[in-house]
Amino acid sequence: MTSRIIAGGPGEFMTVRELIATGSQTSIGHAVATAALTEHDWRPRPATTWLARARRRWFEREWPQHHARMRGTAEALGIDPDADLVHVDGLSSVPTGSACSASYCLPSSTVGGHGLLGRNYDFFTASATELFGMLTGEPVHSDKPPMASAPYLITSRPDDGPATTVLTMNELDGCMDGINEHGLTVVLLIADAATATAPVDAEPQVGLSSAQLPRFLLDTCRTSDEAKQALLGAKQYDLGVPLHYLIADAHGDAFVWERGRGGVEHILEPSGSTLCVTNHPLHEHPEPDRLPADNTETMATYRRYQELAKNTTTGEITGDRLRAAMDTVRFTAENAIDYPIRTLWRTILDPAATTMSTHFYLGDNPDGTPRYSSEVTVSPTGQP
Repeated sequence: MTSRIIAGGPGEFMTVRELIATGSQTSIGHAVATAALTEHDWRPRPATTWLARARRRWFEREWPQHHARMRGTAEALGIDPDADLVHVDGLSSVPTGSACSASYCLPSSTVGGHGLLGRNYDFFTASATELFGMLTGEPVHSDKPPMASAPYLITSRPDDGPATTVLTMNELDGCMDGINEHGLTVVLLIADAATATAPVDAEPQVGLSSAQLPRFLLDTCRTSDEAKQALLGAKQYDLGVPLHYLIADAHGDAFVWERGRGGVEHILEPSGSTLCVTNHPLHEHPEPDRLPADNTETMATYRRYQELAKNTTTGEITGDRLRAAMDTVRFTAENAIDYPIRTLWRTILDPAATTMSTHFYLGDNPDGTPRYSSEVTVSPTGQP
């Protein structure tokens, strides 16, 4: 495994580390777990034995890549992976969930003929303790670092599966953005900002948690059609706040995956040249021109959706134009509403070229404008 800092550092809001791991899935799991143990003092949470055993067997059957990495984590911990006394995944101790905006531009609408996916990752600049207090209505002060201040860019090149590059705020064995060597691309967003509540401190369940779902698709699928079939056949649950996902492939196919009331699953495909998603359920608001008004709880999801759609549905799209469109809906000190929230990174993904280009939030300038790192471009193939 190799590790280096690629953005930020001492004195900046965040320090972004890049990890590159190769070899077997087990050795990759060992390497990532070692980073979680040494850099973040991660420790596995105690498990109900019968539940941990059922989870392990589900992963072995449905997601063998993750199962092998779990065995690598157990090796790093020096424990028996089949004892089922602790959960040897979920390499994080903080909840997931974010605001965020994303737009996928179909190949027919871009200058280069490649589909392009742009995303803003919006999150709080508070520590986990402060964030939990904020969400429960009991504000507290904490000296701990912001929970989004140490993201990782992780490239895995296993001997027995597709290479992947993922960007994660806190889940070292999950991700928020990702792309694999086949060009399958996944980003996650909070599903309904208006109804989001503090995450439940519950034990992991059998199946895919919110932050594991993107990594599952990147490990097991090559196309959007394969991703649809995998999602319809997989058991899923929300460990944090409910999320939805924008998924695209190298051939120009894309869809949004949502789960609604009663467990009903929704696949929403583009009706025009773009597919936009922010933080409201698209299946409940199928007509963009008839969105509700925003309030203090929606985090401007409807305004951001309309602005993003307006800026990405006319004329030919270039990478720079998509970057500019994403910047029009980012959170800054000026428009953060009542929350300490910023756009922590902006990513442009090119599924056909298998590239991910990202710049990272470093802090605010004296005049309140955000300051970002230079853009970093990477690829799971190693040849951006």
